[in-house]
Amino acid sequence: MAKARSPNRERALQIWLERKGDITNRELAELLGEKEKTISNWKSRDQWNVVLQTGECSTTIKRESKAGAPKGNKNAVGNSGGAAPKRNSNAVTHGFFRKFFPDETLEIMEQIETRSPLDMLWDNIVIQYTAIIRAQQIMFVRDQQDETRVLKKQKDGETSFEQEWEYQHAWDKQATFLQAQSRAMATLQSLIRQYDDMCNKGLATEEQRLRVEKLKLEVGKLREPGNDEKGIVIQINYGEER
Repeated sequence: MAKARSPNRERALQIWLERKGDITNRELAELLGEKEKTISNWKSRDQWNVVLQTGECSTTIKRESKAGAPKGNKNAVGNSGGAAPKRNSNAVTHGFFRKFFPDETLEIMEQIETRSPLDMLWDNIVIQYTAIIRAQQIMFVRDQQDETRVLKKQKDGETSFEQEWEYQHAWDKQATFLQAQSRAMATLQSLIRQYDDMCNKGLATEEQRLRVEKLKLEVGKLREPGNDEKGIVIQINYGEER
């Protein structure tokens, strides 16, 4: 006898849609008294991201798919019915992962499977932007006298003592920082441009579109007069207006 469908499964989807996807699996699990992994499985099987973008329920999406393989398909060659034949590769991928990957890695993979390409691109934008801002503190050069001395090698002998130091002068550190920041900003610009292109093609929800607009405003504030003390000037070139 098939296991009855949990009523929390539909409740979880409804809450997720009401929040427009802005709620984590952990928060949903705590709200409904379920395991976080259970929420993740429901999200993947019921295609929540597709439901959010199309407005169609997961059961409708499944009913619209035509039953059976197309003419000439060889998926079931060697199988007369019932279980899959020996050496069938249906579960090779996930079976391989479960055999060699730790549980923590598998859990991350399951979470990633539920995210849309647009969400993964946004994650990359946030990570890159965070790294750029954090670098302002880590790579900050105080002034021309800001010199760093690092001990590279030390040798103790019976009658001698030897040390080798590496000196990093302020201008060297500043030059290194500017080069690293330029590369990081180029990557951020490229990611935002890709995100914009996907939004313009109608692949984004209203929330996904608005969050990149919010990021543009934040970046723009860093370029306003009087904000020089913030230490970073970000310029994003989107080309000609469409």
